[in-house]
Amino acid sequence: MPFCRKGAKGWRMFMIVAEPKIAKQLSELKPLIVRESRELTAFRMIEQDVPGAYRPDFDDSGWRDFRVGDEWGGYDVTAWFRGIVEVPDGWSGEKVALQLRVGPRDGGESAAEALLYAGGEPLQGIDEHHEEAWLPPKLLAEGRFPIAIKAWSGVPNVPERRRFRTARLVRIDGSAERFYYMADTVLKAVDELAPEDLRRTRLLRLLDDSIRKLDWRQPQSNAFYESVGEALAFLSDGLAGLAETKEIRPKVIGVGHSHIDMAWLWRLSHTREKAARTFSTVLHLMSQYPEFRYLHTSPQLYRYLKEDYPELFAKVREKIASGEWEISGAMWVEPDTNVPNGESLIRHILLGKAFIRDEFGQETNLVRLPDVSGHTWALPQIVRKSGIERLLTSKTSRSSFNRFPYDTFVWRGIDGTELLTHFVTTPEEGGSCSTYNGSVDPRSVKGLWDEYRQKDVNEELLLPFGWGDGVGGPTKDMLEAGRALASIPGLPQFEFGKAEPFFDRLAKRLENAELPVWDGELYLESRRGTYTSHGWIKRANRKAETLYHHAEWFNVVADLLTGGDGYPAEALRKGWELLLLNQFHDILPGTSLRQVYEDAREHFREIADIGEKALDRAERALLGKLGLERDSVVVFNSLSWERRGVVELPLTEAVNGKTILGSDGSPARTQIVEEDGGELLLVEVEDVPAMGYAAYALVARPLPDVPSGSAEGDDRGGGRGDNELNVSRDSLENAFFRIRLNEQGQIESLYDKRARREVLAEDRPGNVLQTFEDRPLRFDAGDIDIDYREKMTEIGKLAEAVVEEEGPVRGVLRLVWTFGDSRIVQRLTVYRSVPRIDFRTEVDWREKRTLLKAAFPVDIRATRATYDIQFGAIERPTHWNTSGDRARFEVCAHKWADLSEGGYGVSLLNDCKYGYDVKDGVMRLTLIKSPVLPDETADQGRHTFTYSLYPHFGDWRYGQTPRAAYDLNVPLQAAVAGPGSGALPYAYSFVSVDADHVFVETVKQAEAGDCAIVRVYEAMQCRNGAVTLRFGQNIRKAAECNLVEEGEEQVEFAGAELTFPIRPYEIKTFKVWF
Repeated sequence: MPFCRKGAKGWRMFMIVAEPKIAKQLSELKPLIVRESRELTAFRMIEQDVPGAYRPDFDDSGWRDFRVGDEWGGYDVTAWFRGIVEVPDGWSGEKVALQLRVGPRDGGESAAEALLYAGGEPLQGIDEHHEEAWLPPKLLAEGRFPIAIKAWSGVPNVPERRRFRTARLVRIDGSAERFYYMADTVLKAVDELAPEDLRRTRLLRLLDDSIRKLDWRQPQSNAFYESVGEALAFLSDGLAGLAETKEIRPKVIGVGHSHIDMAWLWRLSHTREKAARTFSTVLHLMSQYPEFRYLHTSPQLYRYLKEDYPELFAKVREKIASGEWEISGAMWVEPDTNVPNGESLIRHILLGKAFIRDEFGQETNLVRLPDVSGHTWALPQIVRKSGIERLLTSKTSRSSFNRFPYDTFVWRGIDGTELLTHFVTTPEEGGSCSTYNGSVDPRSVKGLWDEYRQKDVNEELLLPFGWGDGVGGPTKDMLEAGRALASIPGLPQFEFGKAEPFFDRLAKRLENAELPVWDGELYLESRRGTYTSHGWIKRANRKAETLYHHAEWFNVVADLLTGGDGYPAEALRKGWELLLLNQFHDILPGTSLRQVYEDAREHFREIADIGEKALDRAERALLGKLGLERDSVVVFNSLSWERRGVVELPLTEAVNGKTILGSDGSPARTQIVEEDGGELLLVEVEDVPAMGYAAYALVARPLPDVPSGSAEGDDRGGGRGDNELNVSRDSLENAFFRIRLNEQGQIESLYDKRARREVLAEDRPGNVLQTFEDRPLRFDAGDIDIDYREKMTEIGKLAEAVVEEEGPVRGVLRLVWTFGDSRIVQRLTVYRSVPRIDFRTEVDWREKRTLLKAAFPVDIRATRATYDIQFGAIERPTHWNTSGDRARFEVCAHKWADLSEGGYGVSLLNDCKYGYDVKDGVMRLTLIKSPVLPDETADQGRHTFTYSLYPHFGDWRYGQTPRAAYDLNVPLQAAVAGPGSGALPYAYSFVSVDADHVFVETVKQAEAGDCAIVRVYEAMQCRNGAVTLRFGQNIRKAAECNLVEEGEEQVEFAGAELTFPIRPYEIKTFKVWF
């Protein structure tokens, strides 16, 4: 069409018709990339996993014959296919590939996934994005070789049967393949450039001239393919010429990745296979594209690969050593960062860095969390104090109301620590958000730059590309496009590279730049349901974290005092690895399949078993060395302040008929209660040393034998006979509070006798159980939408109100409500000596898509509430003045939330819940969510939890709310010990702190095994120039290290004391030798 080049009208005509003409010819060229093909029709097949079935000499005579086109599979089926490939004469020097479609979608929501073996070696994964496998020349040279395919049908929503659609051997014309991908990329680039852009005009003209060199008279003839070669040479030369024209362009670094969820819509066992398939594909691509670089995080996944596919693991290790494969990210898995406690987040990095160092000899300076539901404000300090300087993430773009204002910025953490943070801005196909599963094409490369907002200080961006969630990662199409993009003008300059070098260059460029600072949490304005969904796993996680806190401290103390060396480091490490695995960002948040939680329950049973055995080992070691003159109750305190409280003991012969003497020698208050079909002895104890123990003597003075709450109404306690508790069907009273209930079992009056004031707002009852219809638009388990408030129903059908206990240690009123098919049993509990009101709750929940919350309208005027997070607290608004305020209609907190005015406040504590909302004086805790997707059984059945109201003078600091919350979550433990001739004293404190705002969070054996690790943090936003730790033994040596036990800095110590300064919310870690 040479006439179209003449005159303005002719040129416009060319511009109109050229693009569709080129697109059409490229669509016709694509199938012609294959010059010849041979169908593979016959296989042997078995529908089960068979070890060793990939071996060439494997005996498959017992398998059935299978023809391509036959059906296989179903729900979660593994099948093996074995066959022989005959290489046609003359093909051995050509580019040859296998094309396989083992199980297309066929109406399901996903395609089958498979691992292809050729000649007994894993070649690559086969999935809907990787249906072609290039065959290396050494295979072709054999002329005939066996193949084996390990296929998995998938879950969920798979077709009833899969159909094996295609198996063929193909000879590929290399020039046609390269020309197609190059021309296709140029055409897509043309589409991204503005009509008036001269570069667009030149690219389109070059592409049109290239296409016109194709000789279409006899497609598939030698002449045709010769013309393709000419077109390729013309286009390559033309692009090279255009690339020589200097222009100012930003740079995009493409790094391959494959976001493989440890579990989500598949189980962990499936993930192990997904890793093998994906990593095989990556290695195979690396053999074809030497410039290709790949990044993968999650040491746990590499551990699985080493266990399941050791030969494949060895190849990965070689690529890491050569620098082609980047292992980074630092953390054991990519965890949720909202729900795990601070120590767990540290252990992710501790174990992750150790694995990377031990297995690969590598260090990492980057945390990568692309898919988490928000980032805790504690993270900058945890990351930086673990020896890491950078964070790469992206999901914050999925906020539902407000776009986060920065893409490259300094994130200032809760303590003031600053962390260089970069967001990936690759536009999602068909959406308005950024994606971490990017592609390499002109749209993605240009869109990455167009969406980026720190262009004034940075001109180089990172593009992670590849299919995620187990569908294979990078593809040949992406790598071919990457090659073409290197020389296309008008777009950012593209090259393959790695993430950590990108950050090194970024940090250097920003040394003198004015980078924006974000001082606060990275709150995600979606996925708020992740704080609550699958309540059982939130409880199991909290209890496991507490158990391992006990077990580590107790074993350090036991070995120190007894001279032992039995610290169960290996067992505890295994338990930690399992716990961290289950903190993955789709397991702990409650957003996975039912089967994932079946596996998780087994894991948490094992986690608990390991922790309890470790705890029992330490207890037996220590009790056996105590120098007690008589039978005693030994009470253990794993917190760093002296405590008083209530301990529970089974009512055994060892304590029955005896009285327990308090620390002053007088009888301790006791109470016999019935619980879970047995009897317990409640004991009030005082003066339990910080992070230590105390023994309380048992003397032959009988306890009353009438259980508390008995029909006789006799004296229901022991020891001191006074009773300061009054409980009836509609009221409870102790020295601190007077509580009155209405007919629905709600609190209509809560009077604080100390402050002489009502706690609740006037005419508004408290402890109101509220239900809400919960039908989010997108993610049933992950989201709570703002309109959930529109349909609220109070649970007011009180079925029972029964006095169960009346003191002298505690009083209990049992309340029972019914709602729909559900039943809620709550034990409203007050104590003689504890200024806290507990709501000990058991629920048999049978509702679906229904939120359950507990509401307390309190008489407090405050525009901000304070919430417990890892290693500190955060303030958030209690109003909806701005869209940002409104977006925080549900927030995450750990053990407490507080609302305080000038001289008085109220804290709402919990022992395993994380979702709160506080607005206009109403404090609410989210108790149950009950989604139906992706797990139709989520939150159905039994729930056990406790929440507590803790009114106090002053604000949360003055009222010591953090301590009260720890007291609820970490109760005193007790055991009975007999007389002994050991040398250990009857009371001992391993360590105490002279500042009430500094807590010892962790005591453990050092990873090196040669000293104790003592980790503290400042809990109340106070600065202190001289905090002193007082130990139970003299210190031989002490040093400060980072959170993952690296480095040693001098610290001041003398005798048994260690002194140090601390900043607000700072974490400090010490190595201590005794």
